[in-house]
Amino acid sequence: MATRLGLGLPQNRQYDLGRDVPDVARTAERIGYDSLWVYERALFPEPAGQGLYGIPGLPWPDSYRGVAEPLVTLTLAAAATERVELGSSVLVAPLHLPFQLARSLATLDAASGGRVLAGFGTGWSHDEYAAAGVRPFEERGQVLDELIDVCRAVWGPDPVVHEGRVSRISSAVVGPKPARPIPILLAASGRRAQRRLVDHADGWLPVGMGVEQIAAQWAELQDLAAERGRKEPIRTVLRVNAVYSAKPHEGDGRRPFQGDAGQIAEDLARHAEIGLDEILVDLQSTPRDAQELKDVAAEVFEKARAAGV
Repeated sequence: MATRLGLGLPQNRQYDLGRDVPDVARTAERIGYDSLWVYERALFPEPAGQGLYGIPGLPWPDSYRGVAEPLVTLTLAAAATERVELGSSVLVAPLHLPFQLARSLATLDAASGGRVLAGFGTGWSHDEYAAAGVRPFEERGQVLDELIDVCRAVWGPDPVVHEGRVSRISSAVVGPKPARPIPILLAASGRRAQRRLVDHADGWLPVGMGVEQIAAQWAELQDLAAERGRKEPIRTVLRVNAVYSAKPHEGDGRRPFQGDAGQIAEDLARHAEIGLDEILVDLQSTPRDAQELKDVAAEVFEKARAAGV
């Protein structure tokens, strides 16, 4: 069975949100992609303070300037498509009030006919946490735990009841309900985050950093699931942040998913051998406009299928 392929939607500032998101979404569905994805970057601090991923001195990429809001982007894509799933990899969940986010996702799922995949992470930017003002950065794990509980409650049968630190719902009718139970997928690398995933989520959202690393993390997660007695399968969607070039990358210093469409397809094939369910290919950083993004997406899809993905 072929690995499912997803495509990152155009959210960066070189794209026209209202025009390009529906256009790319329709084209991706026609090409054969199985899903469309968004990511979240709420702001770009200037002057630079905290380094990228919290690493001192590591600069933020220029593509993080002006990233479109993820749920608005998904809504535009939902209205333009009929088949593809609509996922987030990832929403920085603790930047959102749990009740409001649960309702937004439920409404989008109802409107799209049951196509939403809720991918959550805790993020790393202190600036984003300060701007959102939901809870301090140090409480991000607790907020994510509560958000998952609130989502399950709001998406479930009425009356909805929840008592937490951020949200309190006293026996209420909350609608609309999602068209089906929305899968919750988590970006989890540390042991505590992995336990949260195994015990409370439906799937895993790793980031492509190399075949050996992903295979080792996947084996570790499967061992933990067996240890904790999980019976349900863990859905897996690998995020690939590809750096496309019209010419093949030459030399020994090529990183995975860097180069022309053929080289990216070869890397996709190697990662598909791990046995993951789906690979999300985000190609939006290097194309100059939506037409180039569509052309690259079509070429990568064709070469990936020819390579056995």
